[in-house]
Amino acid sequence: MEFIDYLSRWVHMLAGVAWIGLLYYFNFVQTEYFKEADGDARVDAFSKLVPRALWWFRWAAMLTFLTGVVMLGIRGANVTADITVGAVLGTLMFLNVWLIIWPNQRIVIASNQAVAGGGEADPAAAGAAPKAALASRTNTLFSIPMLYLMGSGIHFPAPGGNMLSANTLPVIIALVIVGVLELNAIFGKQGPMTTVKGVISCGVGLTVILAGLLWFM
Repeated sequence: MEFIDYLSRWVHMLAGVAWIGLLYYFNFVQTEYFKEADGDARVDAFSKLVPRALWWFRWAAMLTFLTGVVMLGIRGANVTADITVGAVLGTLMFLNVWLIIWPNQRIVIASNQAVAGGGEADPAAAGAAPKAALASRTNTLFSIPMLYLMGSGIHFPAPGGNMLSANTLPVIIALVIVGVLELNAIFGKQGPMTTVKGVISCGVGLTVILAGLLWFM
C-alpha cells in the first residue's frame, strides 16, 4: 500500500505539472497571442496547434484527478482541512475541463477547421468560445489556492492542528465561496479575469481568503 501511495503521488505530480503547465500556457500565452493575431493565423492555430495541446491538457487533467482519488482513498479519515478544500478545487477544475472547456473548444476547433478547408464558420462557435474562456480563467483562478492548500496541510498546518474534523465551519465557508465562483464560471462573466494581471491578482486574493479562513477560524 505504501508503494501504491508513493506511485500515485509521483504520477499525480507528473500529470499535474503537464495539466497546470498547459493551463497557464493557454491563459498567459496563447490567449494573449490570439488577441493580436490576424484571422489566418488564428484559423491555422485552432486547426493544428490547439487540438494537440488540448489532447494533452484534458488527459493530464484526467490522470491528475484519478491519482488524486487514489491518494485520498488511501489516506481515508486522515485528510486535513486544507487538502479537503484543495481537492474540491482540483475536482471542479477537472470537471470544468471535461464538461465546459473541451466541449466548447471542440465547437470552436471544428468551426476553424471548416474555414481552413474553405467552408463556412459555425455560428455556434461565437457563443462557445467565451464559455470555454471563462471556465479556463476560473481554473487558473482556482489553481493558485489549490496548489497552496495541497502543500500547506502537510508542510504548513494551522496552529492546533488542521484536521478536517476540527475545522468543519471554516471548510464549509470556504466551499461556499468556491461554489459561488464556480457558478460564475458556468453562468457569469469574466469581470477582472479578462487580463493576465487580473486573474493572477484574483487568484492570490482567493488564496489569502481561503488560507485565512482555515488558519484563523
